[in-house]
Amino acid sequence: MIDDEPRGITSLQKLLTLNCPQIYVIQTCNSVEEAKQQIVLLKPDLVFLDIAMPGKSGLDLLDELTEISFEIIFVTAHNNYMQQAFHFSAVDYLIKPVDEELLIEAVTRAVKRWEQKSTGILNNSSQSIDTLLHNIQKRAGCEKMKLCIPSLKGFQVVQLDEIIYCEAYTNYTNFYFTNRSTICASKSLHEYEELLSDCNFIRVHKSFMVNLEHIREYLKGEGGSVILSNGSEVEVSRRKKDWLMLKMKEFYKF
Repeated sequence: MIDDEPRGITSLQKLLTLNCPQIYVIQTCNSVEEAKQQIVLLKPDLVFLDIAMPGKSGLDLLDELTEISFEIIFVTAHNNYMQQAFHFSAVDYLIKPVDEELLIEAVTRAVKRWEQKSTGILNNSSQSIDTLLHNIQKRAGCEKMKLCIPSLKGFQVVQLDEIIYCEAYTNYTNFYFTNRSTICASKSLHEYEELLSDCNFIRVHKSFMVNLEHIREYLKGEGGSVILSNGSEVEVSRRKKDWLMLKMKEFYKF
C-alpha cells in the first residue's frame, strides 16, 4: 500500500479489514523510493498505489520498475485525473474517499486476475499497465491512444485509429480493424459506446458503432448506410441519421 498521506493508508486499511478478508497488508510505504525497495524485497501479489505524491508519482514508480508481476489498484483524489486513460487501459482505480462497494469490486477483479495468471489462464496482464503509461503520454491526442480489449484469456492492445467499426454480438462486441483480424471482446457494445463516444466513434444503429475517421461515403435511404474504409457497408438507423449527419459535419468541417 503506497500513499504519502498516513490518514489515507489508515482509512484504506480499515476498509480492507472490514470488507476484504482475503487481503493481508504486508507493508505500507510513503514514497516511491521506499516502495521500490519493498516491492523487490516482498514481491506482493497486489499493490494499492496512490497517483499524486510529492516528488515522484505513482506512475514514476511504474516507469522505474524493471518488472511488474503484481496486480495494481490505483487510488487518486482527483475525479477527472486521466480518467479516460484509466478506462482505455482496463485498470482498476478508486477515488478518494474510497467507496466500500467499489473497493470490494476492484479487489474481487484483481484477485481473479491474479488467480488466472498464476494458473496460466491469463497471459500478459502487464499489458494494461504498459497501455496506461502510453495513454498518459498520448492523452492530448485521442486517436493515438490505445485500448485494452478484454477477451477470455486476457487483453489485446490496439490503437484507436486502427478500429474501423464495432458490431454487437449478443453481450459481446466484435471489433473490425485496418490491419488485423476481428477481435471478440467480452463487453457489450453499449459499454464501448460510453467509453469511445468522445473519440470520434458514433453509434449509428443498435448493432453498429463506427469510427468517423473511416467513413468514406454515405448512401441515402430511410436511414441510409455508410461505406467504410475497408469496403464494408453499415446500416444507419432512421433515428440515428440526423445525429450522424451532425457529427460528420463537425468532424469533416463541411
